Amino acid sequence: MQNNDDDLERLHLLDVISRQGIHALSREELERLHTLIEKKDYSHNPKAQKSKAKLLKKIGNAIYDHYQKQGNSFKTS
Repeated sequence: MQNNDDDLERLHLLDVISRQGIHALSREELERLHTLIEKKDYSHNPKAQKSKAKLLKKIGNAIYDHYQKQGNSFKTS
């Protein structure tokens, strides 16, 4: 059941991105979507795997932008 809930959440977040753009999601939603997409296996479809990699890169950049706006940094020292 959890897998189905994850799929529905992933599809909902992807729908928001397709309608409103990637910056419509909060940092927490972007991080959750990143996790959900990473877990999804597209190895059977090379084109989908390539799209997955591109989307993960865009999400990572958007998460970084959120950290920059908040004044937080990835540096720990």
